[in-house]
Amino acid sequence: MASIRERNGAYFIMVSTGYDTTGKQLRKTMTWKPDEGMTEKQIEKALNEQAVLFEKKVMSGQVLDGSVTFAEFTERWCRDYAEVNLAPKTYARYQSMLKRIIPAIGHIRLDKLQPHHLMELYKDMGNDVNHRGLSFLATDDLMEVFEDKGYTREAISKLIDIHINTIYNVFKNKPVAEQTARKVCEVLGILFEEGFEPSKPIKGLSNKTIKHHHRLISSILNQAVFWQVIPSNPASRVKPPKVARTEAKYLDEKQTAKLLELMENESVLHQTMIKMFLYSGLRRGEMCGLEWNDINFENNLITVCRSSQYVAGKGIFTKETKTETSDRTIKLPSPAFKVLKEHKVWQAQERLKMGDKWVTSDRIFTQCDGKPMSPDTITGWFHDFIAKTDLPQITIHSLRHTNATLLIAAGVPLRTVSNRLGHAQTSTTSNIYSHAICTLDELAADALDDILTPRGITRRLG
Repeated sequence: MASIRERNGAYFIMVSTGYDTTGKQLRKTMTWKPDEGMTEKQIEKALNEQAVLFEKKVMSGQVLDGSVTFAEFTERWCRDYAEVNLAPKTYARYQSMLKRIIPAIGHIRLDKLQPHHLMELYKDMGNDVNHRGLSFLATDDLMEVFEDKGYTREAISKLIDIHINTIYNVFKNKPVAEQTARKVCEVLGILFEEGFEPSKPIKGLSNKTIKHHHRLISSILNQAVFWQVIPSNPASRVKPPKVARTEAKYLDEKQTAKLLELMENESVLHQTMIKMFLYSGLRRGEMCGLEWNDINFENNLITVCRSSQYVAGKGIFTKETKTETSDRTIKLPSPAFKVLKEHKVWQAQERLKMGDKWVTSDRIFTQCDGKPMSPDTITGWFHDFIAKTDLPQITIHSLRHTNATLLIAAGVPLRTVSNRLGHAQTSTTSNIYSHAICTLDELAADALDDILTPRGITRRLG
C-alpha cells in the first residue's frame, strides 16, 4: 500500500519494495503537485489515482531510479532493449562480455557509479590480476596434500557439492574452472596459489578488447540516461586505452595467384567459395547467405540481401545484412559465373547422392545434406588450410581485404569500391585501405612526373 505525505503544497508518494540484507526498508518515491484551482475533492481523487498507478508501476518493475545496482539495471536493459533491438550474434557477444563486467561493478548502485570505478576495471582487464575465464591445473603440492589428508575423491565431491567426474579431472591433471579449484583448496587446506596454476599463461586483455567492453558499458549507461534513471553517463568521462591502428591483412597479386594454384587440389565447394570471396569481396555471412535466385547469370550480377550466422544455443539462422547499404547488387567478371555454373552442376550431383536426406534451402553453399552452412565452418577450414602453406597466415576475412586492395591498386574509384563492399561511409573504406591508397598516390605522383617533365625536356633543360 502506498503512503502519502504532504509538504509545501506537494505530495510525496512512497511504495515499499522490501528490505535489503541489513534489514533496511527499500522504497520508491515520486512527487505529485496538484494543478492550481483544484478543489480538495479533486486533489484527493487525483492523488489516490496517482498513488494506485505508481504502486502498480513499482510492483511490475516499471519504475527505475539510480538506487538500482548496475547488475539490476543491466538485467532490465537486456530484457527491454538488447533482446528486442540487437542482432542475436551481437546480443550473444554482449552476454559474454557481461560475464566479465558484472562481477566487477555489478554491485555498485547506478547513481554511485563513478569514472574511477571504470578506470580501475579497465586497468584490471589489462593486467595479470584478470583471471576470469581461465582454467587451472593441480600442482604437485596439491597432490601431496591430497595423499597426506587421506580423503577419497568421492568424499571431496560430496563436501564441495561438485560432480565426481570434475573431481576426477582435478587429480588427472586436467583443466578445471577457478571456482572448482578454490573449493578443492579449501577442503584440503592449501592456498589456491600453491594448489593450482593456470592451464595457460595469464594474459591481460588487449586494448581493443577493453575498448569493446567500454563501449558496451557506455551503451548501457546511455540507455539509463535516456530512461531518466541517472542524469549523466559516467563512462563519457573515461577514456579507454588507445588502440593502435593495424593494417588490414591481404594478399598481393603473386600471393593471390599462389593461393588459387594451391586450391586446385581442394574440393569443389571450397574452391568455389575461395574464388567467390576474391571475386566479390563479400563478408563470410553474406557469402553463406547467397541463394541461387540472387544470381543473374545473363548480366553477370549478384544481389546481396541476407546474411547467415551462427550463435551457440540458437544454431544457424538467417538475418538481414549488416546495414542498409550492405544490401547491394554488384557486377562480377565472367569467370566468377563460370565457377558458379560448375558448382551448381556439382551440387546437383551431391543432391542426387543424398536422395531423401537432402534438405532444400536454395543456398549456394551448404552442408553435405543441403542445410545452410555456418560461417564458422569455412573460417575453421581456411585456418587449417592456410596453416599448411607458406602464404601469410591470413584469415578468411583477409580475402575481402585482398579484393578491395586489388581494386584500389587497379585505379577503381574509392566510392565504387566502398559501394561494392557495402560500407555505409566512404571514410570507412579509406581508413581500412589506406595502404592501397598511399600506393596509388605514389603512382599518381610518378605519372605527374612523367607528364610534366618528359625526358626530352629534362635533357634540354640540362
